[in-house]
Amino acid sequence: MLGSFFCKKCIWVTFFYNLGASIMTRIFQVILYPFALCYGLIMQIRNWLFDLHILPSRKFDNPVISIGNLTYGGTGKTPHIEYLIRLLSPKMAVATLSRGYGRKSSGFIIASKESNVKYIGDEPLQFLKKFESVKVAVDEKRSRGIALLLKKYPELDVILLDDAFQHRYVQPGLSILLTDYHRLYPADYILPTGTLREFKCGVKRADIIVVTKTPKIFSPITRRRILQDLRPGNHQRVYFSFIKYNEPIAVYDPLNLLFPAKVSNILLFTGIANDYPLREYLERMCRELIVIKFADHHPYSLNDIEKIIKTFHDLPTLKKIIVTTEKDVMRLKTPGLSTNLKSLPLFYVPMEIDFHGTDKENFDNEILKYVAKT
Repeated sequence: MLGSFFCKKCIWVTFFYNLGASIMTRIFQVILYPFALCYGLIMQIRNWLFDLHILPSRKFDNPVISIGNLTYGGTGKTPHIEYLIRLLSPKMAVATLSRGYGRKSSGFIIASKESNVKYIGDEPLQFLKKFESVKVAVDEKRSRGIALLLKKYPELDVILLDDAFQHRYVQPGLSILLTDYHRLYPADYILPTGTLREFKCGVKRADIIVVTKTPKIFSPITRRRILQDLRPGNHQRVYFSFIKYNEPIAVYDPLNLLFPAKVSNILLFTGIANDYPLREYLERMCRELIVIKFADHHPYSLNDIEKIIKTFHDLPTLKKIIVTTEKDVMRLKTPGLSTNLKSLPLFYVPMEIDFHGTDKENFDNEILKYVAKT
């Protein structure tokens, strides 16, 4: 009886807490709306200048595929670029071109074995480590970067542009727009009231829309509902992708340190925009998941590592491990940081994406057809 009373009380407390949070969110959205409107208008004027050819937008004869989004980060661009690399690189010469977010360098750089995260950024470094046959380059000016890549490697068959939907100085031959299943762009708002980088009408520039991070079990009813929400144009195709996590791999001793069959506590730390799919995956593998969240592309410091180590040692069990993402590993493998972590059971979880049903075949064929005819 007493337990039932407290259970009902907790339900009401949770209800009023969520209601209060929702009301506060709406209040902030109203307060910030004028700033969002100004930002959106600035971006819209910029788009009009490109549409009217007042600002230059260069188109290349070689196949160029852009992968981007309307929102600020977190839709899964990196694994989708890796999917395209796996699809294309066995048959043709592929290059990736990124801005190199967070790097300390500037200008056009072709990655090499000596490159590090400060020189080219975490995502390009990940491409470099995983795909030896792919040319990896960074340049904040994508038009210049493409031209220099083609000059140095005229044999290139296709260039993949990372996070370039708003980089309109290049007109890609094929534009892929990603939107998160848990936060579709029709239900989002312009910055700073939401996460949209521009007004929703910008979606018309996309040739392909991919709804990412969908559940593995995906009903036709949900698919139809989302298509009704997105309202794609006649020139646009919509595909649905989901995340596949592979067996966790030890960061510093992958051959000898195996992921334990039973674990009580997992300490997860991430510096990515959205880590909720990884949280859901890890929660099924342990009794308790402890999370330390850093900002997207966070540059780790010794103080951060000390915080992680202390939190790990304070966990009251011997059956415990530390997990992070593959992208975060790129920012950890620097002198000083690695030394402090090497003695700990630190793992990362490799991830890939796949498509539901016939979407995989149709998406692959569309990509291959575009590259072949260009």
